[in-house]
Amino acid sequence: MEKIALPTAGLVVVDNNKLLLGYSRNKKAWYLLGGKVDQGENSLEALLREIAEETNLRLSPDSLQFYCHISAPAYGENPHIVMEQDCFLYKLEEEIQASSEIDEIRFFDFDTYQKEPIQVPGVVLLYQRLIADGYLH
Repeated sequence: MEKIALPTAGLVVVDNNKLLLGYSRNKKAWYLLGGKVDQGENSLEALLREIAEETNLRLSPDSLQFYCHISAPAYGENPHIVMEQDCFLYKLEEEIQASSEIDEIRFFDFDTYQKEPIQVPGVVLLYQRLIADGYLH
């Protein structure tokens, strides 16, 4: 079966050797904050919209820096769907809270994340990239 791309955008917030993740009640797993790119949007626009929906935080496009692109099996989707995620670095200086779209927001080091019942493939790849690039150790 032909692979289908699922364009997404993710917020990468690193603090104290930990990565900020949000808990999706639908998928029962911890993900990067962000989500799917809607038709007519680019990944940055999608990220700004998704973060506002998930946290009520209004980010300035100038506060985000493109970091990397991750391709991985889309967790919880059909096996032929591949998540194509543009990841943007952000320095969190304000308090962030989950809205009705997600249950919880928390920082995880990689070891703690690996002990979760479910590890999302794209998040694992991002942790590995952040470690290789010196953002995490």
